[in-house]
Amino acid sequence: MQNPTEILPGVIFYSYLSKQRKDKVGFFEHSTLVLQVSGHFMMETASEKISMKQGQMLLIRKNQLGELTKMPLEGEDYQTLVISLKEDLLRQFALEEKIEIEKKYAGPPNILIPQNDFLKGFFQSAIPYTRYPEEKITRDLGMLKVREAVHLLLYTMPDLKEFLFDFSEPYKIDLEKFMLSNFHFNVPVEKFAQLTGRSLAGFKRDFQKVFGMAPRHWLQERRLAEARHLIEDRQKKPSAIYLELGFESLSHFSHSFKKKFGKAPTEWLY
Repeated sequence: MQNPTEILPGVIFYSYLSKQRKDKVGFFEHSTLVLQVSGHFMMETASEKISMKQGQMLLIRKNQLGELTKMPLEGEDYQTLVISLKEDLLRQFALEEKIEIEKKYAGPPNILIPQNDFLKGFFQSAIPYTRYPEEKITRDLGMLKVREAVHLLLYTMPDLKEFLFDFSEPYKIDLEKFMLSNFHFNVPVEKFAQLTGRSLAGFKRDFQKVFGMAPRHWLQERRLAEARHLIEDRQKKPSAIYLELGFESLSHFSHSFKKKFGKAPTEWLY
């Protein structure tokens, strides 16, 4: 089985990981509902760490970066059902249901949804779609399941109306504060621009004013400085930190570190 398998392309995904832990950086462009079928899910953002076990549901706010850990438990595979609540679908839903909000959402960005009989029933009814993704009934009824999910979320937590139907554009957030908290995420500069409420050109212009250098140069310098601190002061092994600092491979990290500081990272341990 591919990972993830698309049940309804771009909307419903079935993530399957056979008995292997997987760590990755996730960018959530749209609000997302994650249903944990089996295994253990963890997400760490710049501001919080949240985990989920079998049978739980997590609603993730749009425009977020997070370090994701997908961990199978003994005797079972890791499995999740992921529903992307795209803005065009939510706009249509809001029009049909005459939903209006008067203020920008300011609550928590990630919410564990409390269970009730309706949500438990929805959870169980969604599982067959993961087993027969090619069936015609799956294609025909998939969107109905998404709309059902939105209805049940609002029934369970009416205050989620502002979470789901805040269609305001991202405002310009404090660029320095955001980058100092999120520099370790290995994502394109374009994503950083989007998350700070800026066009790419505007982001580069503001970044130069704040940090005095281009974004890619600053990211490299900041990550290497943090790496030296972790290795020299905390005796962390290079193999244990390169991924969490945004480097794609240990060899790339070691080469960049030696070029910057004159010695390989392993030479700083002693």
